[in-house]
Amino acid sequence: MVRVSIFYPSKPGCRFDVDYYLNTHMPLAIGTLGSAIKAVSVEIGMVGGMPDQLPPFTAICAFTCESVEAFTSAFLPNADVLQGDIPSYTDIAPVIQVSEIRLSQ
Repeated sequence: MVRVSIFYPSKPGCRFDVDYYLNTHMPLAIGTLGSAIKAVSVEIGMVGGMPDQLPPFTAICAFTCESVEAFTSAFLPNADVLQGDIPSYTDIAPVIQVSEIRLSQ
């Protein structure tokens, strides 16, 4: 299994519309990627390592898939639609990482 993580780094003054992301963009992504997705989670940053610090990431989305190929075969044909929606909810450039899941409980 692999996890495709999309990180939205925090920066002062950044814009991230959580309601739009959760209620419009994520249903679009989940519907578009379909059966390639085995699980999905969204985290919204609260604080950093200390209570008065900004979180390192404003938001993190993680898609769990069988393989990189399963994700890319679902994502690539729809990349323009999904990436084209980014300005609707944020001005943050997302950072993507694909990881092999070695432990999950």
